[in-house]
Amino acid sequence: MRHFGHIAPEVRKRLFVQEPCEFTTDSPARLLSAALGATLYSPAIRPKLADDIVKQAERGVVSMVLCLEDSIADADVEEGEANLVRQFADLDARADLDLPLLFIRVRTPEQIPDLVHRLGPTVRLLSGFVMPKFTEQRGVPFLEALSAAESSSGRRLFAMPVLESPELLYRESRVDTLEGIARAVDKFRDRVLALRLGVTDFCSSYGLRRAPDMTAYDVQIVASVISDVVNMLGRADGTGFTVTGPVWEYFRVPERMFKPMLRHSPFLEGQAVELREILIEHAMDGLLREISLDQANGLLGKTCIHPSHVPAVHALSVVSHEEFSDAADILRPERGGGGVLRSAYTNKMNEVKPHRAWAERTMLRAEVFGVAHEDVSFVDLLAAVITS
Repeated sequence: MRHFGHIAPEVRKRLFVQEPCEFTTDSPARLLSAALGATLYSPAIRPKLADDIVKQAERGVVSMVLCLEDSIADADVEEGEANLVRQFADLDARADLDLPLLFIRVRTPEQIPDLVHRLGPTVRLLSGFVMPKFTEQRGVPFLEALSAAESSSGRRLFAMPVLESPELLYRESRVDTLEGIARAVDKFRDRVLALRLGVTDFCSSYGLRRAPDMTAYDVQIVASVISDVVNMLGRADGTGFTVTGPVWEYFRVPERMFKPMLRHSPFLEGQAVELREILIEHAMDGLLREISLDQANGLLGKTCIHPSHVPAVHALSVVSHEEFSDAADILRPERGGGGVLRSAYTNKMNEVKPHRAWAERTMLRAEVFGVAHEDVSFVDLLAAVITS
């Protein structure tokens, strides 16, 4: 699979000076964690789940979570498990499919070995499990169950813990909770693909819900948690993990109180004016703003609950020609001793040592999402993926 693989080769050639790389479920974890992109959630009880997965893959989705937790009723869990077994068998019977990375969101540790056993040979289609309300106390049994299931099946399986518990939100317990999470995931570092933020649960602890014209970063109590999670678990010194952005809940604006968050100037040419109206109508201006803030705050990828969100996440994940130029300059072997240089675009300072971690991260993103041509903007990328 590859990002933007669903659009025509000639369109990719026009958009990218360096096209996104191909990857598989067996690719290195470092590459897969960066390649998750927009991770689309789907309830595990959907009767045509296999068809849905194939359809979303054809539309550019590269990672999906099949949910047995909050998205389904308690009474439906047993049927959801049985449905997953049936749907995986359906997928396995189809030949030559490029499927997304598939994860199952479970409720209890015991579900992990049970589902792996019931899936049988079709477990080869599974990339891992999403673990809810993760703390050290609740999370370690999930990780131990994953390790046991991996050994019994012979299949490499990844964990994606969801950080969403009240203990993480409350000021008096936050640091201890984060330290405990850090101990747990460090012990199983080779199997923790990414940490996911459950911002909806954070908001529910205080009876909050952000409006479509506000981002998670406008809700200060949520923003403070994101900051502390990145501070302790997303460091670039080799101890950190990929932390993904929070879910965007809206796909149509009921009524707008504030002005749209998309400027007119990037959308002045051709069909871009119409594209801007579509984005605003479907609450995508807030999503685009939040994706930009995710990236500025050290997050990579995003949880999505609607297919319309996927193109926006992927388009804004592409590395611009300017970013790539700066990163390449910083990482030149002759720059190993440090120093300061003017960017090739002559609009900023590149300081080699302080900017090195950023440059390395940018190059990894360039590998999986590609590098845009110098004259290609995020508007061009959005237009290409939305209309494809």
